[in-house]
Amino acid sequence: MKILYSPASPYSAKVRMAAKLAGIDAEGVLTDTVAAPAGLLDANPLGKIPTLVTDEGLAVYDSRAIMQYLDRTGAKRLYPRNAVKRTEVEVLEALCDGICDCLLAIMYERRFRPEEMIHQEWIDKQWTKVSRALDYLEANMPRSTKALNGGHLALAALLGYLALRFPGKWERGRPKLKRWSAKFAASFPELDALRPRQ
Repeated sequence: MKILYSPASPYSAKVRMAAKLAGIDAEGVLTDTVAAPAGLLDANPLGKIPTLVTDEGLAVYDSRAIMQYLDRTGAKRLYPRNAVKRTEVEVLEALCDGICDCLLAIMYERRFRPEEMIHQEWIDKQWTKVSRALDYLEANMPRSTKALNGGHLALAALLGYLALRFPGKWERGRPKLKRWSAKFAASFPELDALRPRQ
């Protein structure tokens, strides 16, 4: 099994951590989406990462579909069996992924537009969403237990991405999020090593 990924991608980090947690031996394949390699396009017509390719050649994407696949096929469940608790975890994951969507929109606006064409109002709107959602997380921190779930992994990936791309811009007034990230790193070093990196 292979996971086509980028080391800086929070979505890639989430599914790579999930595969490890679920006990699935998945080879990470570094993939440059800008170069649009044939191996990626053959597996995923959208040309996006992460994309999981099973030993049988089944391609699974996007990150939430991969998470559900890993939950069904792994040795360890990533989501609670109880419907109410499962929904809570799935909503946490959706919130964290949504924040990452906004952060990536900011990054792409800055990276791919000429400086004179950067739309600051768009960036500000995305950052407002990020700030509001981070404040919500700070006020509604998920319960941390020894049993991690898909929501925890999405949060760890998000906080890793913030640390990588937006250091010093999100931490003020959010001590619980900072502590959670540090505790995750200390408690799960093997998963922390898979968080977004340059």
